[in-house]
Amino acid sequence: GWKDTINTTIINFNNEKMQITWAVRELLPNENVSFSYTFDEGKDTVWKPCPTYLLDQGYNSGCLFKTEGPTLAISIRNSNGSKELFSKKLKSDFYIKPNRPENVTFLWEEDTVTVSCNKPERAVKCLRLELQYKSTFDKGWQSRTSTCCSVRDQGFDPRKCYSFRVRLKRLVPYCNVVNYSSDWEAETFWMNGTLLDSCDDEITSQSNTVFVLSFSLAVLLMMLILLILLCKWQRLQMSVMPAIPDPKYIFADLINDHNGNFQEWLDKTNHMMLQTKLEYEEPECITEAECQQEDEKNSDKQGSLEKIFTFSGTAENGDLKAAQLDCLLPTSNNIASFAGFQISMSDDMYVT
Repeated sequence: GWKDTINTTIINFNNEKMQITWAVRELLPNENVSFSYTFDEGKDTVWKPCPTYLLDQGYNSGCLFKTEGPTLAISIRNSNGSKELFSKKLKSDFYIKPNRPENVTFLWEEDTVTVSCNKPERAVKCLRLELQYKSTFDKGWQSRTSTCCSVRDQGFDPRKCYSFRVRLKRLVPYCNVVNYSSDWEAETFWMNGTLLDSCDDEITSQSNTVFVLSFSLAVLLMMLILLILLCKWQRLQMSVMPAIPDPKYIFADLINDHNGNFQEWLDKTNHMMLQTKLEYEEPECITEAECQQEDEKNSDKQGSLEKIFTFSGTAENGDLKAAQLDCLLPTSNNIASFAGFQISMSDDMYVT
């Protein structure tokens, strides 16, 4: 019953070397089995012992030997070879695992990539060339398969770095009963038709670019926020605490022109204020004189009042000048005093 339960794995490496492995220790943990094989058919079968055993913890677990024909028979026996534990007859051509593709070339034209390799010497019709690639922005591999020995695909971005790898596959079930593929050829890195050592440089460059842009954006955003806060703070400060004028601007001439001499600055300031006041009130005095002339004309029409104001006797010039000076400041008090002066002068003249 062991013949049906022992699992075996059969690999024919490019139709050059056979590898047979078995799982006997699960059934016979303390039995170190032996292995024999033959490629002969017919009555004159010659069984050959395993030239190279594969070991698992000191026990025989497989055998390596040269491929010598299309038909293979194997036998697994106990340690002394007296009892057969497992036997099988098979077609070695149905267990072929191809070698890696040789002399792989890449042709990059705009957004199209063509990958080619040398044709194997045997069984080209049973082989397919598989291409896998991914960019730095892809999480998994993308696959394209074509007849041996060229595969073509398009849609590649020349601004991205791509990883490529290729292998050969055997057709199932027409050529193989097991889906065997070759090992992957060494991974290569391409960008816009240029072979690179790796895509890490592009990732680093992109990371640096993203970092610089993010940092610049953060700085600009912080400056904008600070500017807004500053404007709001100035408005709040002006509303809560109004600005106090700086004395150095009010008394600039005291400091700059008079070197802090307050008395000199005060005298000059009073002189300038008086001069400005006289210049400002001069038109009013001219107007008052014109008004006085109009009054005198009206007095001429009245008769007796003109004689009172135009007499040439001993009227005091000082009093008249005082009256004229009071005219320069036409206030209510001056007007009242001037009216009294007129009345008193009229009384004196009358008495005389």
